[in-house]
Amino acid sequence: MRQLQYFVAVAEQGSVTRAAQNLSISQSSVTEALKELESDLGVELFERHPRGLSITHNGHQFLRHATKILATVSDARTSFSGKRNESGGTLNIGVTSLVAGYVLSDLLARYRRACPGVEVSAIEDNGGYLEHLLVGGELDVAVMVISNLRDRMALQAEILETSPYRLWLPMGHPLVSADIISVADISREPLIMLTIDEIEENTGKLLTALGARPHVAFRTRSVEAVRSLVATGAGVALLPDLVYRPWSLEGDRIESRDVSGSLPVVQVGMVWRKGSSLPQAARDFVGVAESMRTGRQR
Repeated sequence: MRQLQYFVAVAEQGSVTRAAQNLSISQSSVTEALKELESDLGVELFERHPRGLSITHNGHQFLRHATKILATVSDARTSFSGKRNESGGTLNIGVTSLVAGYVLSDLLARYRRACPGVEVSAIEDNGGYLEHLLVGGELDVAVMVISNLRDRMALQAEILETSPYRLWLPMGHPLVSADIISVADISREPLIMLTIDEIEENTGKLLTALGARPHVAFRTRSVEAVRSLVATGAGVALLPDLVYRPWSLEGDRIESRDVSGSLPVVQVGMVWRKGSSLPQAARDFVGVAESMRTGRQR
């Protein structure tokens, strides 16, 4: 179990050092666990290079299994701790597009296992409309990007995950081997722009504030389209690390690099109406989400 926890931490952080810091253990313990796991599996999970580690295709496949195993064990512990909720009820959830496939799916699966008697209804829409539904009492809770939350007077928000912006590049791109990548370097590249959850607005504001005018080669609402376009060399992308995966649907490799300077972060969180008495189903949902966040921080 420790090997799986350490592997997932390194895969998520992209660094043994950062993973060890988050786990509050020594780097040598993490390194040794990874070596033992790779030896047991008979495959390389990470490629080692001077800049650190990058997950291999085998590692990316194993990550899905490891995450599911850890989630199942966590659910089993919850069921024995007397927290399992067999009661009924309803839960109305809102979710923004960026969050739906990267946060909600795992969260909802855990909630359904913990509270099988609850009838769940979910709606996907933009952040502004979800805020309107929350204030009007039509939703119990929303899982959404909260960096640009508008009605903070009426809504309560709790951060689940903070994701920094990073640069996506195709393999062989000159910037992949650069020691430092600046915003000026990005401004000279064709940019693939994601147009959901205010990402396009945030990216444009970021580059404008830093004095770089982006050359937008393509705009799309599909994260998978961004991956494919970047992987085939159509351009680069500046996106939150939350949605980064090292492979496109076609199996082409995508590199991710830090950019020098003070870049913004995307905060994903739960939102509900201030002063409202959340139903038990919604309180349980918030509890499951908080346990997921705590597990990632260990």
